[in-house]
Amino acid sequence: MRNLAQWLDEYSASHRNPTNKLLHWICVPLIAFSIAAALKVAPVGHGHINLATIVGALTLLYYFRLSWRLALGMTAIFLFAYWLIVSLHAALGMQLLWLSIAIFVVAWIGQFIGHHVERARPSFFKDLQFLLIGPLWLLDAVYRSMSIPTGRNAVAH
Repeated sequence: MRNLAQWLDEYSASHRNPTNKLLHWICVPLIAFSIAAALKVAPVGHGHINLATIVGALTLLYYFRLSWRLALGMTAIFLFAYWLIVSLHAALGMQLLWLSIAIFVVAWIGQFIGHHVERARPSFFKDLQFLLIGPLWLLDAVYRSMSIPTGRNAVAH
């Protein structure tokens, strides 16, 4: 299994262009949010045990395998996003699904525009796990800008 540094370094290789990076800073969180919102409104589960929390927990477990430090940050982000999704679901009902689909489509268009500008294929074409690495890549940059250790040099379990 690759370690965190290997994942992030390989992801970074196709995300060097400033326009592509900017689009990723906007679109990756929107895509993650839209997926979680769509999973929340799916009629599976009951209360806070639903597809969004189940997929979220599995994703966080994956992140903990790579870096507990980044996983703690992602946990806080997930909890905030989930609170926002629950609030939007209460206000919008099933309209949240259509909003999620619209955000998802527009954000992916932005991602592909960024990669067109970069002249590099999206990393997930090589390995679908890169779909989970994108949000970590952003959080890793935030941590590094604040001089918070990320565990980049730790070996994955």
